[in-house]
Amino acid sequence: MGSTAALLALVIVLALVFDYINGFHDTANAVATVVSTNVLPGRTAVLMAAAFNFGGAFAGVGVAKTIGGDIADPASITQTVVAGALLGAIAWNLLTWYYGIPSSSSHALIGGIVGSVWCHEVLESKPAGEALWGLLSSRGVTLALEALVLSPLFGLLGGFALMIVLLWIVRRMRPTAVNRGFRSLQLVSAGFMAFAHGSNDAQKSMGIITMALAAYAGTSELHVPTWVIVSCATAMALGTASGGWRIMKTMGHKIIRLRPINGFAAESAAAAVILTASHLHAPVSTTHVIAASIMGVGASKRVSAVRWGVARNILIAWVLTIPISAAVSAGVYWLLWLMLGA
Repeated sequence: MGSTAALLALVIVLALVFDYINGFHDTANAVATVVSTNVLPGRTAVLMAAAFNFGGAFAGVGVAKTIGGDIADPASITQTVVAGALLGAIAWNLLTWYYGIPSSSSHALIGGIVGSVWCHEVLESKPAGEALWGLLSSRGVTLALEALVLSPLFGLLGGFALMIVLLWIVRRMRPTAVNRGFRSLQLVSAGFMAFAHGSNDAQKSMGIITMALAAYAGTSELHVPTWVIVSCATAMALGTASGGWRIMKTMGHKIIRLRPINGFAAESAAAAVILTASHLHAPVSTTHVIAASIMGVGASKRVSAVRWGVARNILIAWVLTIPISAAVSAGVYWLLWLMLGA
């Protein structure tokens, strides 16, 4: 029991480390546009985002329950499985952060869970194909894969449509007046986006810790304790406050050239999509949604306004995130299994 408790403590620490990394990896989601349009200096913007991220984490626990109970049955896994999932997700997040690629922390975690659980079931003598199909057809993975396709699409269309509407509204105004007005409005949209980010992404680590607690208790019943919510909200906020400057350059400058009205449209459309997903308990990639929304805003000017070469590299990272993080987590779990025998 002592070794199991020690593993549980390790898993909780790893989950909070993942949450912290998720925070600085995804800082750009909330503030890249407000920084690139010079509405706020970088340090002020990330501190504001951290505060709204913290508040957003208390918006609900539906996504946490999807992560914690709808991908695999907590009662049938071990702490080693959860540790393998987290280490695989952390490795992919750090790699993409290093190269400034805005990939999905959410899908890295989902891929990590799938890979680690699959390896565990295969080592427990379950046929590999049957184990994989059982995971891929689970409610949690199905919901995540649907969101992988639909949420960026809605972000793209939402950003495009909102930008068209805003351009029609301001068509008779002078450019200086438009810029001045939307500089103020962008403060609201940036806070809205940061709150939405916290409402979905902070719940991922809540879910993984709750999964570990349920596995430790040997139950399938999920209850997210208050201390888990506060801990994950704090870790996410601290990570966000540390700033992910590498990815911020990609999001804020390399996709399209942004003005305050563009930033407001992209942030508002993306935040609306993310909050809707949180309400539906769907774990979406906030990175996918805001990047797609920025592309939609750019395409409203003209298709050539979007730097599609950069968009292609982002898309490749999106496609590779789940399988690579799954493969890494499966390998990590296998090594842990060899060392710990569990």
